[in-house]
Amino acid sequence: MKPRVTIEYCPKCGWLLRAAWMAQELLTTFVEELHSVELQPSEVGGSYIIHLDGEILMNRKDLGHFPEIKEVKQLLRDRIAPEKSLGHSDRK
Repeated sequence: MKPRVTIEYCPKCGWLLRAAWMAQELLTTFVEELHSVELQPSEVGGSYIIHLDGEILMNRKDLGHFPEIKEVKQLLRDRIAPEKSLGHSDRK
């Protein structure tokens, strides 16, 4: 079974559009590797957590900032498809 990503976001903070954009980016980049990307409204204020198959991949509060899409793609790639090139997202 292909992996599933869940983006848990705070709806009260207005982060739905950010989560939807990130989901679109991940689905476009990992079209063959991912089963799905789910958007999940959080009951905890200020939450923005990205899960991979139920395990926390990135947490905004732990990072101290919103994860950049480049960071998310690189970390996800390293976990699910290490041989995959991310093109410009691999450049420093």
